Amino acid sequence: MESGTGSSPSPELPAAIHRLRSTLARLKAELELAQADGTAAPTERLLGDLNEALMLLRAVERAAFGTVSVLVVDDDARLAELTARGLRRMGYDAESANALRDLQLHEVVVFDLGLEAALSEASRSALKAARPIVVTGATDPTSRALAAGLDASDYLVKPVELEDLVAAISRRAVGAG
Repeated sequence: MESGTGSSPSPELPAAIHRLRSTLARLKAELELAQADGTAAPTERLLGDLNEALMLLRAVERAAFGTVSVLVVDDDARLAELTARGLRRMGYDAESANALRDLQLHEVVVFDLGLEAALSEASRSALKAARPIVVTGATDPTSRALAAGLDASDYLVKPVELEDLVAAISRRAVGAG
């Protein structure tokens, strides 16, 4: 199988597709059994299976199409969602959050520096390993030092233009590969 560019697909693609197919088949079987015997299937398990399937689909998209996953973390939920929507329109797999969650492999993190003080040590370590793109309204040396302490790949001052954020994400995604 070849991609449109003539290069061979990523070696992770067949494994990601297999895991996605297995997860979806398991979910389908659970739903069919619940329907057949008239009982409600355990909601938590089905939601877990759906979340796993979505995570695997992201892996397939990354492997097949080079899709970049972006997590936008900002204390302003509306701003985070508007930013994620803009990124989705630009072709990114973008999600918004008002707190840091467990990160996916190769996920690019856009992080509001105002949330840095609320990070646990484990979250700070995970964020540092992800080399986030820091966004902030602050331009003082202390804020820049906080961003440097997180090994930030970029430091953008709000309000951030979508084109500038996309350029920073592109630089970060290339560095993560």
